[in-house]
Amino acid sequence: MALLGLGGAAVAVYMALARRAVRGSWAVIGFGWAMAAGLALVLPDYSLLAFVAFAPLLLVFVFTGVPGPQDGIGDIMYWHRTNLMILFAGGLLWAWAAVTYRRRIRGACVRCGRVEGHASGPERVDLLRWGRRAVLVAVLAPVPYEITRIAWFFGLPLGIPHDFLTMMQDTPGMLEVGLGCALASIGGGILTRGLVSRWGEFYPRWMFWRAGRRVPPMLAVVPAAVVAVALVPAGLMNLRLPTTADTWAVSAPGVLWTVWGVALGAATLAYHLRRRPPCRRCGRGRLDPGEHKT
Repeated sequence: MALLGLGGAAVAVYMALARRAVRGSWAVIGFGWAMAAGLALVLPDYSLLAFVAFAPLLLVFVFTGVPGPQDGIGDIMYWHRTNLMILFAGGLLWAWAAVTYRRRIRGACVRCGRVEGHASGPERVDLLRWGRRAVLVAVLAPVPYEITRIAWFFGLPLGIPHDFLTMMQDTPGMLEVGLGCALASIGGGILTRGLVSRWGEFYPRWMFWRAGRRVPPMLAVVPAAVVAVALVPAGLMNLRLPTTADTWAVSAPGVLWTVWGVALGAATLAYHLRRRPPCRRCGRGRLDPGEHKT
């Protein structure tokens, strides 16, 4: 781990200083993306997803105290979880470094990635078609999780033994949390639909104070991207958990979170490319096909 860290520091310094492509540049980019994937997607568990989902409650607990036997926030955000989040942040920084390095040695704008004299990417109609397919996958992937958790709440032992359901019923708040997560997932699916809908670009009429105005792209891109990157490691963690025929519903539906995260990430990227404005740094994109107002 120490040697990998020292080697990574050396590569990172080189990536920051390099200004043109040389033989072996592909290996530098590959190393950067390998570090990004390992730190952000493979090593973490469900902690980041839980933090995103329960962030409002954690904020309340800071002032009111944590209910139950826990002795403050420290019992929830203990070092193991905090360390995994630090590693996750490091993975995001490696991804940022790899993207910036590749853009710089290609002569592209380090902010938007556009290259002078080259097409900026697929046209709007192609991005919309790509986004719709990704949204469909992202909406369907969590359905098994939603069905099982709702079934448990109503007393149906779907995919688990009856004594396991009894244990959850005897644990205060356990089934309610599962139901809340399922409902949040359904709500997320509705919001995901906005990435390919008109109301995802223009505020709908029932929002009378903003009706007809354009939705700022980052208002959708940022939260969708955060959820997407948090879902992948949580899904991989479920893949590592043991699964039996009697208890398949405990972890098997969570494996599909990886598919959900990848599809949501693809839909978010398509939405971003479809709606991104001309670059303020390089000015490119003003005449790009499909980037006119609709």
